[in-house]
Amino acid sequence: MTDLVPSLTLRSHGASVARFHVYDWLILVGLIVTDGLLNLIEPFHRFVGRDMMTDLRYPMKGNTVPFWAVPIIGIVGPMIIITGIYFKKRNVYDFHHAILGILYSVLITAVITDAIKDAVGRPRPDFFWRCFPDGNDIYDNVTLGVICHGEKSVIKEGHKSFPSGHTSWSFAGLGFCSWYLAGKLTAFDRKGHVGKLCIVFAPLLLAAMVAVSRVDDYWHHWQDVFTGGFLGLTVATFCYLQFFPLPSDINTIWPHAYHSEVLNFRNSNRNSQTVINRFTTNSIEMESTSYPFPQNASTHSERDTNPILDNMEAGRREVL
Repeated sequence: MTDLVPSLTLRSHGASVARFHVYDWLILVGLIVTDGLLNLIEPFHRFVGRDMMTDLRYPMKGNTVPFWAVPIIGIVGPMIIITGIYFKKRNVYDFHHAILGILYSVLITAVITDAIKDAVGRPRPDFFWRCFPDGNDIYDNVTLGVICHGEKSVIKEGHKSFPSGHTSWSFAGLGFCSWYLAGKLTAFDRKGHVGKLCIVFAPLLLAAMVAVSRVDDYWHHWQDVFTGGFLGLTVATFCYLQFFPLPSDINTIWPHAYHSEVLNFRNSNRNSQTVINRFTTNSIEMESTSYPFPQNASTHSERDTNPILDNMEAGRREVL
């Protein structure tokens, strides 16, 4: 029997792979629901006093990168790359685990980010104009804390500065994409093809540009952006290594599950070959025991060569 690996496509193995990871997909849905609930919660309103307004008086601007564009940049873009590699290589394990991995990377990051946002309640750099849209600032006579009269939803969003969600989402999705490309390109195979790193770092550069835009738009402080990037890239690293070997590993191209499937197939293949070899050997042995004499020889010898019979024959001749 041959030791070739069978075709592992969506049609042949997609359903079985998805069923094996059905609980992972269900938990993924749970993460989506959890993140939605976190966005409905009113964040902690951290005390903001008169003397703090100097650092919170930056002008209100629109988003250079709109919120709806972040999933396209951090999720849809990498998924297009993953899908293209699937149509090139036809490996359903790689396709499934890469899609599942990037979704987990982004959604785990989103839940952590939004939970911290709600708990910390740090005001954004443009908080003054969110709190006092007409420019007339009002403070409590005792505590000197702000008494906001702006739109409630705008003020609520103004208490969600730390950490940056745009940044953490971008680094979670594009960071996973960088790991994925490093594995597919065998970027760390010690052959010195440094040009591969330009492709590996390209998604990270895009994520960094999204992060910089958040500071330029005065929606975040630099600490928010730095923490968001670190958080997203850390989660992306854990999620990638859950499914794939390190880019420096000899088996880096395909996920762990694919190598396990190949090993199981080859072991099964060898066991089947062993059974066939034993059957063949037993058949040969049975055939040889059925013919104790050479097939071209007579079963009866014309003359018996036993020495006792020879002596008896010789004695008869002497008597005669």
